[in-house]
Amino acid sequence: MTVFVSRRRLAQLGVGLLAASTMAVFAQDSYPTKPVRIVVGFSAGGTTDVVARIMAKELTERLGQPFVVENRPGGGSNIATEAVKAAQPDGYTLLFVAVTSAINQTLYPNVKFDLNRDFDAVALGAKVPNILVVHPSVPVNNVPDFIEWARANNDKIAYASSGSGTSIHMAAEMFKVRTGLKTQHIPYKGSAPAVTDLIGGQVQFMFDNMPASWPHVQSGKLKALAVTTKNRSASAPDVPTLEESGVAPFDVTSWFGLIAPKGTPKEVIDKLNQAMNVAFDKPEVQQAYAKLGAVAQKNTPQDFSQFIAQEIETWAPVVKASGATVD
Repeated sequence: MTVFVSRRRLAQLGVGLLAASTMAVFAQDSYPTKPVRIVVGFSAGGTTDVVARIMAKELTERLGQPFVVENRPGGGSNIATEAVKAAQPDGYTLLFVAVTSAINQTLYPNVKFDLNRDFDAVALGAKVPNILVVHPSVPVNNVPDFIEWARANNDKIAYASSGSGTSIHMAAEMFKVRTGLKTQHIPYKGSAPAVTDLIGGQVQFMFDNMPASWPHVQSGKLKALAVTTKNRSASAPDVPTLEESGVAPFDVTSWFGLIAPKGTPKEVIDKLNQAMNVAFDKPEVQQAYAKLGAVAQKNTPQDFSQFIAQEIETWAPVVKASGATVD
């Protein structure tokens, strides 16, 4: 069957395509025209917040509008994630997501978001190791002695986390599964208040993101026993890994990145991604990351999307094996 299209209709189609193309270019060239919110699901001072503020500063300088970090702690970052999911997909409300949200997909039976379905990935911002730290009063200096001490004091000690379902929580749960410990979990609304109580002696140990706890190790307020990654951290080369310390297998890395509500224009996503990748090459950003023990590599939105999907699959069996769940 032959289909006839009038010249007028062809002209209308051409105008429509030109308009769409022009709007796409305009969106890329003009964005942003007003301040942009980067929502963080944890309190100020924690690792997610610190890394988010480094990126916010770089995006502000690169794109010419303020990128403002807004802390919305609670619910293991679910409150912030749900808020950004409901925001307009225009690039002016973004989420600095952490590994926590990938864990929450399994940890919370009734979670109200799906990272793959409800968000567009922008860029992976950083990876950092977790570190096992203890209060100075704990009478041990290595992991084997700590396990022996903890078993003898199971009913008297507790560990802190930055919230139920965070990588800090799940790293400790994995440690408990590997060692048979049954210590009490005390969740906080972020790493900073958890570390404060650890320093104060209200809890005895914690698996924290290295950037938040390492300065307190250096000052003597905490003791570091091991890192959770496969290899030692370049920022703390004298601290052994858990696998070196006899707890194997064990390889846990926290990560952070930028995502946007589903349907955000591709041109905006690409512009944000390009700006972040430029920032990763800057010596001052590399130095700031090095001080945190963080590592960043250039990546595409597609890379980050695939990474998120893989992380959800990776953490699901860990959550199930630990028996941890949050209503």
